[in-house]
Order: sequence, then structure tokens, then C-alpha cells
Amino acid sequence: MKKVLILVNHDVVIYNFRLELVERLLEENYYVYISSPYGERIDDLKELGCKFIETPISRHGTSIKEDFNLILKYREMMKWIRPDIVLTFTIKPNIYGGMAASSLDIPFIANITGLGTAVENGGIMQKVTTQLYRIAFQKVKCVFFQNEENKQFFIDRNIAMGKHQLIPGSGVNLERFPLLEYPKEDDIIRFVFISRIMKEKGIDQYLEAAEYIKDKYPYTEFHICGFYEENYEDILKDYMRRNIVIYHGMVKNITEILKYTHCTILPSYHEGMSNVLLESAACGRPIITTDISGCREVVDIGENGFLVKLKNTKSLIDGIETFLNLTYDQILNLGLKSRKKVEKKFNRDIVVQTYINKINGG
Repeated sequence: MKKVLILVNHDVVIYNFRLELVERLLEENYYVYISSPYGERIDDLKELGCKFIETPISRHGTSIKEDFNLILKYREMMKWIRPDIVLTFTIKPNIYGGMAASSLDIPFIANITGLGTAVENGGIMQKVTTQLYRIAFQKVKCVFFQNEENKQFFIDRNIAMGKHQLIPGSGVNLERFPLLEYPKEDDIIRFVFISRIMKEKGIDQYLEAAEYIKDKYPYTEFHICGFYEENYEDILKDYMRRNIVIYHGMVKNITEILKYTHCTILPSYHEGMSNVLLESAACGRPIITTDISGCREVVDIGENGFLVKLKNTKSLIDGIETFLNLTYDQILNLGLKSRKKVEKKFNRDIVVQTYINKINGG
């Protein structure tokens, strides 16, 4: 039997967004090995038949020693497993997993799920990371990109030329995220922010907009779902104390929140392709998000949602007010068009089949 090794930096990265690929590989009689820090979803993957190799990764750390040790860990792992192919996701697995696979002449496929803050912000870290990509991807079989802007970044820097392929993000499982009944017309309009609680996801703009809108339109609610990446605990406690937002923490089944919310808001600074927006749209929810790559692809302006300016609270407020001024039937139509857009362009089956074709030599 053939063996595939999948390198990720978090169990959610593979369970929430690549589960169907794992299932397909198992169906095709691959031994599937997963390298990741331990998380609650790992046990679910092991029950499916995957073999787990615990690999601690400091996702935002910059320690040269830790990163070098990660390369060694990946090399030892690959020498022991001898996988037929390696699949890498997110920055450190892409770079250090790519280096390890290349050094052992093992084919690997990388997925650029986003460039990350260090690269987006330019400066010395962008130069260092770019050079690391250049080294890691010398022997890469294929680099999948989730948006044109990320792909162009690699083209402009002459990295892995001739091996680029665009895919529709991670896609959406249309059965796991079905078209939900839209909330009945009532006296409350509920917005929701679903993401890691961090500056780069636009949480500051969301909170500022919520405070303004809540004061002007008391019949609105602003919900937040996600875990902390930065120290926002005290800030959120203050906003909750003042009844501006409702914080749910980490939500395992996000459809339970989408059932009663009217619109998903994500004022993110950068994305590969936003899974939050794809899942919300699949469930028939209108979208308000930033006019950037990885977000704008999900929105047809005025058809299923609205785009707002980057890091601009006033623009976000304007987008929310535009939504609030629509009739119930108009809002309902936005949601239905969200679902249709995802069905047409972002079905996860497209992504899975593209991977299988590439793994099998296509």
C-alpha cells in the first residue's frame, strides 16, 4: 500500500478543512500519516484509520534552534515512514517539511493557505521567508494557491515557476454546511464574527463598528466566536459588560450559531481563502468582508453581500448600515445567492479531486 504523510500546524487545519481528502485517501487504500501538535480532533482522525505523529510546532515563534529541530524531526519521520508523497499545509510545514522532503528526494505538494503577517508586512522577515520558500520549493511537485494575489507574489519572486496551480481555497462540504432556514423576520438583526480573536482578523474594526451600530440601532446584536490568539480577554469582557457583544468562545459546530444569525462579518487584513466566509455562504448567509484577496472572491457586491475597505471602521459601519436598510426579502435573497455561488465555485469535491489527480501523477 502507498503511504502519504500530511504535515500541519494544528489539528483543526486538517480535520475542518481537509477531512474529505483524508477520507478519500483512506478509501483509495493509502496509509495516511498525520504530523501535527496534538488536539482534540486528532482522536477523530485516528478513529478513521490515520496514524498520528505528535509534532509540537511554535506557530508564531522565530527561534532558529526550534525551526532547525523541526527540520530534523521531519527528516527522521520521513526516513522512518518512507512516504510515497508528502502534503504540506501552512507556513512552517510548507517550508521545513519541504526542505526535509527535498533532502530525501521524496515528492511533496505544498498548499499556500496564506502568506502570513510577516510576509504581508514586508521588511526583513519577508526577505528571510521568501528565501526560505525559494530553498524549500526547489524540488516541489506542485504548489497550490488559494488566491491570485498569493500566486503572483511567488511569480514575482521566481519561486517554483511552472509548478503553480490555483484551487478554490479549501472548498466547502455542502452536506456538512447545508442551506439553513433563514431566521424568521423579527425585531432583532444578529451579526456574527467567526475567527481567531486577533488584530489581523479585523476584530478591532468589528468591535468599534458594533459599538457605533448598537448605539444607533438598539435592535442589533453582535456575536463573536473563536479562541484568543492575542490578549483580547479584558477588551471583550468590557464590551460584554456594556452589552455591546455576545462572546461564545470556541464553537465546535458553527452551524448552530449560523442558524440564528443574519449576516457574517469578517474585516480580515489577509486571507488565503476564508473558510469562515465559504461556510457561512454555504449555509445561506449574506457576507460583509474586506475587499482583499481571499475574501472578495466569495462576494458579488450587492448580490450576496458587501465589501468594505481594509482597516477602515467607517467603511465597515457603512456596509452594515447598507445591510440594515434592506428589506427582509432582499436580505433573504442575498443569502440564497450566497449558497448558489458556493455550489458553483467552491464545492470541496473540486479540491479533493484536484489533489487526487496530482497525487496520482496528473
